[in-house]
Amino acid sequence: MATQSEHQQRDQGEFVRARNRFAARITADGADGWPVQPQRYRLVVSLACPWASRAVIVRRLLGLEDAISLAVADPIQDERSWRFTLDPGGVDPVLGIAYLAEAYATADPTYTGGISVPAIVDVPTGQLVTNDYPQITLDMITEWRAHHRPGAPDLYPEHLRAEIDAVNAEVFADVNNGVYRAGFATTQHAYSRAYTRLFQRLDALAQRLESQRYLIGETITEADVRLFTTLVRFDAVYHGHFKCNRSKLTEMPVLWAYARDLYQTPGFFDTVSFDHIKRHYYQVHTGINPTGIVPEGPDLSGWDEPHGRERLGGRPFGDGTPPDSP
Repeated sequence: MATQSEHQQRDQGEFVRARNRFAARITADGADGWPVQPQRYRLVVSLACPWASRAVIVRRLLGLEDAISLAVADPIQDERSWRFTLDPGGVDPVLGIAYLAEAYATADPTYTGGISVPAIVDVPTGQLVTNDYPQITLDMITEWRAHHRPGAPDLYPEHLRAEIDAVNAEVFADVNNGVYRAGFATTQHAYSRAYTRLFQRLDALAQRLESQRYLIGETITEADVRLFTTLVRFDAVYHGHFKCNRSKLTEMPVLWAYARDLYQTPGFFDTVSFDHIKRHYYQVHTGINPTGIVPEGPDLSGWDEPHGRERLGGRPFGDGTPPDSP
């Protein structure tokens, strides 16, 4: 996730997400030159960013905290993008840098594109390895398996991968990226098209989830993680800030119960910061909200209310166990 200007192109008023420039993979066999090695890499995130939050959740669920360290950037960016002003002295204590852009420059001094999170940085060299957010979590699941905690869930079961991939593609196009296509549209037609596709997909997902607890199978998978990070931001920012205002999440009973079910699951609620979410979107996207005023609402207390979805069966972690409390 980058600033509005950094991470978009224009096509007849439509928002087009830029491709990830750094797509090396960290794998068990080190085929790309980056072998899995505990404590070698640092995951840089913003708790405001839905794409980064996927990685934070997956890291927690799999118990990779000791294997991959975590850096949390300030939700408010300046002209150099993500910065480490939450740390003492404004410098990341492991990487020794003030801006994530420095790791990008170490990887490629000629790079002039957007600075996005999540990003994985090689600690010994200080260079960016990857900002390929869809692949980062899949590799955490498949390539880092030897370092998963005992009882870690299988978030990407082999027999369900084709279905997970298909659902993820639809959710990305119409929901995860769909809210951005609505929010950053510069013509009425582009906005209306994104708005329509978003709510058609949400209605279809609600119908799917009416009779099953999780998107695919009987347990939480990568697909649930990807949908959750958009739903948890929906009322706080997307409904008003991005004009996705046909319905609030709290007005869509099935999706609201589903989102609360996930939120109340260990590994999810402890990765969410509504403060970071709201301040980032409303203060950084000055093209949409030039005053920078952060709204007081909505009331977010309902996330802890009972959801009742246990009646649908399913086991959040399958044969595994929940992660320990942070």
